[in-house]
Amino acid sequence: MAKHGKKYLAALAKVDVDKVYSAKEAVKLAKETSITKFDATVEVHMRTTLDSRQNDQQLRDVVVLPHGLGKTVRVLVFSQGEGAAAARAAGADLVADDDETLKKLEGGALDFDVAIATPDAMGKVGRLGRVLGPRGLMPNPKAGTVVPAQDMERAIKEAKAGRVEYRLDKSNNVHVSIGKASFDADKLYENYVALMDAINKSRPSGAKGNFIKRITITTTMGPGVKADPNEHIEGIG
Repeated sequence: MAKHGKKYLAALAKVDVDKVYSAKEAVKLAKETSITKFDATVEVHMRTTLDSRQNDQQLRDVVVLPHGLGKTVRVLVFSQGEGAAAARAAGADLVADDDETLKKLEGGALDFDVAIATPDAMGKVGRLGRVLGPRGLMPNPKAGTVVPAQDMERAIKEAKAGRVEYRLDKSNNVHVSIGKASFDADKLYENYVALMDAINKSRPSGAKGNFIKRITITTTMGPGVKADPNEHIEGIG
């Protein structure tokens, strides 16, 4: 078992590990027990009853958090012609519309957080799969990151404003950031509500009952706080 420092143990002492808190309490407590010198990320971890091997139990979508993520989001766009021009006009940080940029990306120059592509550029994106895939940066229509040129401005604005993707991993868990520990507790809670509302709406057809078994809210390196997994179904707020 890993040994924890005094700061962590002092923070852990404020959390009742056997208690399932209301979402509002859990978010507030996670914020209060942040122990890092830097501005920690607030994370939501969900254990589900879904089976990622089943087609009717997939969970993957995006949500725009009302208060963003509290960080500068660098956007890369794969496009050409009209799409590339629209991307530059909308404030994309990098536009991959030439072979030189593609070669740099192929070599692992990945200084960006979100990749967006127009459909006509997906052929070029495909050859970068081994670089983009492991980092979850492959543009995908389901995640709203493959868009026509006329939707480019909206896609970039949403990405920079705090659009996050959530998806079921191979262990049938979901991990999502909802902001920074420096955020006001109410803003963190509102981001959490937006996330839970989106997950509820994207409920897979093969899900039975409440498919979210356990929710833990934590900050980077901070203790986990259990939140009520039934609350969002009854309606939070």
